[in-house]
Amino acid sequence: MQRRTLGGQGLEVSAQGLGCMGMTYAYGSGDEQSGLATIQRALELGVTFLDTAEIYGPYTNEQLVGRAVAGRRDEVEIATKFGFSFDPDDPYGPRGLNGTPENVRRACEGSLERLGTDYIDLYYQHRIDPDVPIEETVGAMSELVQAGKVRYIGLSEAGLDTIRRAHATHPLSAVQSEYSLWTRDQEEVLPTLRELGIGFVAYSPLGRGFLTGQIRSTTDLPAGDWRRTNPRFQEEALRQNIALADRARSLAEERGVTPAQLALAWVTAQGRDIVPIPGTKRRERLEENAAAAELQLSDDDVATLRDAIPATAVMGTRYRDSEMGLLGR
Repeated sequence: MQRRTLGGQGLEVSAQGLGCMGMTYAYGSGDEQSGLATIQRALELGVTFLDTAEIYGPYTNEQLVGRAVAGRRDEVEIATKFGFSFDPDDPYGPRGLNGTPENVRRACEGSLERLGTDYIDLYYQHRIDPDVPIEETVGAMSELVQAGKVRYIGLSEAGLDTIRRAHATHPLSAVQSEYSLWTRDQEEVLPTLRELGIGFVAYSPLGRGFLTGQIRSTTDLPAGDWRRTNPRFQEEALRQNIALADRARSLAEERGVTPAQLALAWVTAQGRDIVPIPGTKRRERLEENAAAAELQLSDDDVATLRDAIPATAVMGTRYRDSEMGLLGR
């Protein structure tokens, strides 16, 4: 697996990461042993950039990652996130945002303990708290860097003004947001990131699994899967969106690769400052995804895919209305 550099502060990660969220959270029931085996197989393949968060579970995902890398801490780059306030006993219940310096410090200590480490490679604010100036939140994150508890910092789903103000307070190494063939609004953010020398981490680069071509109905999703409530996966939207996934499948078949591999290669081809973090629970899907890191697309290939799956043709917002309001602040 090749390596890429995120930002101008020296953070080097594998060219493709692994989103660990679905191993314990949001996408139906998880199996701990399968999750552990998948993470350990990722390390064998050179996929060393692992993404988790306090809210995933809550807590259980960080614990899983910590167990998976025990004794191998120096082989991995761990990214985790803070920023939500929630009831750990009701993970799908009401939640708010908390970007106060006190919560930054509290959350970091908890993450360090659950991950079984004394430092976090990349620490993100998961969502921007509009009630706390970003300078205060990032100032507290900067103190964690100075204390050696965090190596690099970033933001997730932040707006341009917030990114600039945060970066002026302490250099950001990465911004993480959703980006794929069917979610391309971050292309309005990328020029600013490049101007400032900030890397970009693309979550859900497979359209939450949709671009694999395997989801044809909400009944294909397990009970308890968060996607059952997602606007893009509702039946009317799904019928229209399937046509887009089928175009990706046809193009992948022409090239002798899977739809997932083609979609991942497209994201990777958008720039060496971009690192996709596809998530999976299963080793076979991990191996399929990792192979895409070696797939080279020509400029014509990239353009053909962009034209075949116009983002404007996708039906449905990428989150429910209440969650969309948390983006781009």
